[in-house]
Amino acid sequence: MLDVYPGIFAKDQLELLEKIKLVAPHSTWIHLDLADNTLTNSTSVLLPQVYGQIVTDRHSLEAHLMVSRPEKYIRQLADAGIKRLIAHVEAEEPRLFLDQVRYESVEVALAIDVATEIEQIEPFLEELDFVAVLTTEAGAAGLPFQPETLEKIRAIHQSNPDLPIEVAGGLNPATAKLVREAGATRLVSESYIFHQPAKIAAAIADLQNA
Repeated sequence: MLDVYPGIFAKDQLELLEKIKLVAPHSTWIHLDLADNTLTNSTSVLLPQVYGQIVTDRHSLEAHLMVSRPEKYIRQLADAGIKRLIAHVEAEEPRLFLDQVRYESVEVALAIDVATEIEQIEPFLEELDFVAVLTTEAGAAGLPFQPETLEKIRAIHQSNPDLPIEVAGGLNPATAKLVREAGATRLVSESYIFHQPAKIAAAIADLQNA
């Protein structure tokens, strides 16, 4: 069974809290997409004090930093209780991020975008707690799944069979099955899970059992 995490990209605090309220009864992990209009043409809420209100004994948060300088946010997010930090290999200095984040008690990952060749992330894989493969372009929700990304998942799984692979973008039961067969172990979904707010539990179950 796949681990499934609701993904949230929120433009303001109200949207963030409303979405968390919807998924909190159904998931112990929640994935936050954070953007500051540097790496992608998008901006999300960046209020660590709000995240601190969300973290409980029952819920844990991971933050996907779609930003050019992820090292700027390490300390404030870790202090707010974020348990996992995901930066992009396309960031300005992914090595600087990895060097600085090691001083915090968080799990660490790098994400690779659709257009980026796998060779760019391979030198870092042995240092990561998990890797994130984007199956749609970072920064926009609702885009179609890109099947060419399956080869990245397969290649990473074959070379690092014990490394958890998280996948995000364009996921539904059909595409979830494809990424699972390629080696993915975790799924992040926003559009499919939030499409029908009254059926969130069923949507998560559909993805888990793909």
